[in-house]
Amino acid sequence: MDHHQLVNDCLRGDAVAQRQLYDEFAGSMLGVCYRYTKSMADAEDVLQDGFIMVFRNLYQFSFSGELGGWIRRIMVNTAINYLKKNSRYQSDLSFRDGDLHPVSDDDPEVMMSTKELAELIRQLPPGYQTIFNLHAIEGYSHVEIGRILGIKEGTSRSQYARSRSLLITWINKFSTAKKNETSYARPKI
Repeated sequence: MDHHQLVNDCLRGDAVAQRQLYDEFAGSMLGVCYRYTKSMADAEDVLQDGFIMVFRNLYQFSFSGELGGWIRRIMVNTAINYLKKNSRYQSDLSFRDGDLHPVSDDDPEVMMSTKELAELIRQLPPGYQTIFNLHAIEGYSHVEIGRILGIKEGTSRSQYARSRSLLITWINKFSTAKKNETSYARPKI
């Protein structure tokens, strides 16, 4: 698909082109939104708000990068703003430097599906989940995360380390449970 033509058609107000742009990116962007929220309904709200921002700001897209990457950045920013504004998430987005979980350098080797890992990430407290997603998945630096969330770079680093440590603990438990499950499932010969 020629994104240059599609963007130009959208900018001219062509409803078919706007629908085409939405249809091409909505599925993958819903996944992005879902990573930051705790429910599909919230993710759909973020997606809708995000596409409103996409269409309002499409004139700013300069074709210097991928259209999908530009839309993704808008979705991430929209998700962060949603978390900041939504009262259900505000108390969970407090970033303290308290010791909630020890930081570990363990690096478990576990066979785990992408879906299983994504579900573990979704179980992180929203503050941890947000920083983990921004750094590990979206590739933002801790300086950028600090700027986006209004926190210190060190706070972002420590929250990321704690989220990583918590995930490692859960992955180890998952691995142990899976090994136990497999050992009972196979008859011994």
